[in-house]
Amino acid sequence: MAIRPYTFSVGEYYHVCNRGTEKRQIFLDHYDRSRFLTLLYVCNNVDSILVRDIPKDRPFEVERGATLVDVGAYCLMGNHFHLLLREKVLNGISAFMQKLSTAYAMYFNRKRERTGSLFEGKFRARHATDDDYLKYLFAYIHLNPVEHIEPTWKEKGIIDIKKVETYLAGYSYSSYLDYLGMERPQVAILNRTAFPDYFADKNSFNSFTHSWLALRSFDDEDIFSSK
Repeated sequence: MAIRPYTFSVGEYYHVCNRGTEKRQIFLDHYDRSRFLTLLYVCNNVDSILVRDIPKDRPFEVERGATLVDVGAYCLMGNHFHLLLREKVLNGISAFMQKLSTAYAMYFNRKRERTGSLFEGKFRARHATDDDYLKYLFAYIHLNPVEHIEPTWKEKGIIDIKKVETYLAGYSYSSYLDYLGMERPQVAILNRTAFPDYFADKNSFNSFTHSWLALRSFDDEDIFSSK
């Protein structure tokens, strides 16, 4: 799978990531994560939207113009995030990531009274060049939070599957709950119709992700260590 730099192609799918400079934590509390999710929605817009004009109680109801990308999945971790994106318009991913990263860094630095770069550099991206890999990404991205309670699961396997299942069902900072059919405003971030219909219903998605957990190990997708 190719790693940036390369030219994004309209209609193609990409696993996109970025993390904090020096691997620092970029999400320190619920408010940070909520702001990032809001920006995932409002920054996906050909036009500009002033964050101060967004109603705090219903940010995902803001009317947007044409969008830059289609978002198929996302997950926020402590010092990084994962996105599954489809390039919708020429230079859409690059424009979206610049808007998202700049807006969040400004928020974070202002809140913490800090200066300088928040992210370690340009975002990383990997082209999903085949159907098997694209489907795999729905498992990989959504199962990342498992490391919060079982840090070595990717190398040594899962010790307590029931505990992991319970944790994932309560983790609200990814699109996992949307694929399980939970009704919540954050579903507006996604455009599932732009991605293959791998999961006919919540049961098929649940079975798919749990089949990976049942393996008690996972293929590592360390996009940050790739050269």
